[in-house]
Amino acid sequence: MLRRFASYAFGAIMALLAAGAVHADGLKVSPSSLSVAVGASAQVRISESRGTVSVRSANPSIATAAYANQRVTVTGVAGGKTTITIADSRSSSKVEVTVSGGSTGSSLSVSPTSLALAVNATGQIQVSGASGSVSARSANSLVATASYANNVVTVRALTVGSTSVTIADSRASRTVAVTVSGTTGGGTLGRYALIAWNDLGMHCMDGDYSVFSILPPYNNLHAQLVDTNNASLVTSGVKLTYESVADANGSINTISSTKTNFWQFVKSLFGAEPAPDVGLTGNPAPSLTPAQMVFNTVQGWFEAEGIPITPIDDFRNKHFYPMVKVVARDSAGRELASTNTVLPVSDEMTCKGCHASITTGSAAQTAAKPKAGWVFDSSVERDWKRNVLRLHDEKHLGTSAYTQALSTQKYDARGLAVTAESGRPILCASCHGSNALPGTGIAGVSALTSAIHTKHAKAIDPVKNVALDADTNRSACYQCHPGSETKCLRGAMSNVADANGGEAISCQNCHGNMTNVGKPARTGWLQQPNCQACHYNGKRETSAVDASGVLRIVSDTRFATNPNKPAAGFSLFRFSKGHGNLQCEACHGATHAEYPSVEANDNAQSIKLQGYAGTITECKTCHASVPNTTNGGPHGMHTIGDAWVDRHGDVAEGSGRNGCAYCHGADFRGSPLSEIKVAKTFQVEHSTKSFAAGHKIGCYDCHNGPSGD
Repeated sequence: MLRRFASYAFGAIMALLAAGAVHADGLKVSPSSLSVAVGASAQVRISESRGTVSVRSANPSIATAAYANQRVTVTGVAGGKTTITIADSRSSSKVEVTVSGGSTGSSLSVSPTSLALAVNATGQIQVSGASGSVSARSANSLVATASYANNVVTVRALTVGSTSVTIADSRASRTVAVTVSGTTGGGTLGRYALIAWNDLGMHCMDGDYSVFSILPPYNNLHAQLVDTNNASLVTSGVKLTYESVADANGSINTISSTKTNFWQFVKSLFGAEPAPDVGLTGNPAPSLTPAQMVFNTVQGWFEAEGIPITPIDDFRNKHFYPMVKVVARDSAGRELASTNTVLPVSDEMTCKGCHASITTGSAAQTAAKPKAGWVFDSSVERDWKRNVLRLHDEKHLGTSAYTQALSTQKYDARGLAVTAESGRPILCASCHGSNALPGTGIAGVSALTSAIHTKHAKAIDPVKNVALDADTNRSACYQCHPGSETKCLRGAMSNVADANGGEAISCQNCHGNMTNVGKPARTGWLQQPNCQACHYNGKRETSAVDASGVLRIVSDTRFATNPNKPAAGFSLFRFSKGHGNLQCEACHGATHAEYPSVEANDNAQSIKLQGYAGTITECKTCHASVPNTTNGGPHGMHTIGDAWVDRHGDVAEGSGRNGCAYCHGADFRGSPLSEIKVAKTFQVEHSTKSFAAGHKIGCYDCHNGPSGD
């Protein structure tokens, strides 16, 4: 039950000054246009970026783009022109790309050149005359997805609309128009709502397993199926599967074993021998072949745990938000519903900010230098890991506790560095237990989360030159956890701004500083902040803890997590459930990636379910016939929509208006809890009232206050 792996964030941005660069509000790129041949690559330099840098090709079938270390590598795929958009947290710039040599003498042919499908149906496009590798990309994967195998492109219709599928080989590309119409007959399709999610918002894995490992590739996928005819969960008589699916930009991840050395060292590290592309629990990496999920009777969800997905897509680009398609079928194999969701994964977990070998540096940059000197391994990942083991040995080798631990784990008595160099990598949790890896650790040895956070709380940030414990924003945590490249904290709370326009919420606002996280008495992975510490009495605080890192305790349970979940004494959002026994994460999104997220892939599911990005709040998502209730909705809400507009006056007069103030404000002029997320129009007393997205609904919108007509 406690087998949940997670990750948060690392990253430091290095500025690269580029002469003659094009810029927009600080972000600079050079050149602003380039030409590249099919199969060749060219680089765009970036400087003066701030925050996370993202790159997107307007047409990956013409050219792909990948970002790393202040450079964007553009690779020509097929002849033509496209645009690469490069963005940071402040602005974006575009690079015009011309790819030559792709169309000459091409014999690529596709048939048919157009498709008309019903929702949930599939169609095939035959491909012939292809040269080299073939890719298939849907211009809008929310309408229809496309996947290629054995000279056939399979198009699966998801929602009503139009899109196009671009099929490209190494020399040319062809486009097929796709039109998706309403559901097919049979009475079942369209009756079900399927919601799937990842439990943590980001899972970490090591970038290399040959020296030591903190976490394996281990992702958790959960799902619930709702019968909208009776608004109840379907728990039997159905089969749920997951499979790889391309996102709106054409990125797809169908294999893991060729992108990591995990399977080479898995037996030494974890004592298991799963086949390539099979994880520690026996679940396979997503592929074009659907893999089955199982129903968890305790949690009330379908699950596939321990999925070994990696952050490298099939185009060899880093992609931390790969998508999978979850499909529900009845006992006859008929598709009832499907959805696309993210299995977030990052390999940015790192210690290189302080432990990488360097020739010269400041006192803070060289504070972690082993007495025997830096290793200077040619592999960046192996380099800092070998330096860590060398330093660890220097600090502890010769002590009785260390000697006993080495013996217990059957490591070389000369130390961890020698053990790793002999070909046997170290599992950190083998001595320093972790609740992410149940059953690990040696009695009397500090837990991994306590050892790391306590030790490094006093370490000096080599960039800011202040103690990590004293830092109050995300950069302290992002020195080791995924952050600069990977957006671990990217949900609704990530963009809350303070009075100066800066980040109002950082890791410390919920978790406290590093000393607090590293307290020996704290239970790692389970003793976490809860929702009600910020969301209570109609308030939305920006910090869940006080100055000492102590969690706020409140009596209001309207937005509270469930007590004693997943075990006595703990209360975790990712295990809590609410309205209709739906998991909180089903409607709100995963931890750290709550709706609406700054990452488009996170929002794809909520857009498909209710038409816009955000918490699932539209009653019609799960109710074919919307009930009219005063307080039977999620968190004690009333029904929303025209039906409630007609009824709310009688309810307010009969029950009093005190209950209204919780969401609509003490002055009844609206509050963040009454804010609408998408533009809406209501019929109000024989007239029409329209409201823009973001408007906070209050009594004065239609009346002269709560007592007015």
